[in-house]
Amino acid sequence: QVQLVESGGGLVQAGGSLRLSCAASGRTFSSDAMAWFRQAPGKYRDFVAAVSWSGGNTAYSDSAKGRFTVSRDTAKNTVHLRMNSLKPEDTAIYYCAAGSVVAGNHHAYDYWGQGTQVTVSS
Repeated sequence: QVQLVESGGGLVQAGGSLRLSCAASGRTFSSDAMAWFRQAPGKYRDFVAAVSWSGGNTAYSDSAKGRFTVSRDTAKNTVHLRMNSLKPEDTAIYYCAAGSVVAGNHHAYDYWGQGTQVTVSS
């Protein structure tokens, strides 16, 4: 089992920045990929970004490219999502997920955190 705990969400004005963190514990060696997804009210859970523990390979959704940066701290088993130039449409619950490979499909991830709310005001 892998346990994931997100932090760093909150309320920010449009154009502002936030950094989300996801602390992983448990059998983390079984999951090479860490990802961020988000879900707005009434919408599907969408892929945002992902990074591999081993090689640092990254992947981003089109909406995240150029504004968000995903990174990992292997010493602390923590993954970060730096979000800049935030827009009201970025408002959602952001979930951290762990899986075997970097992928944009939520079915590829076996473990999920509880989520952290991000609200961007206009």
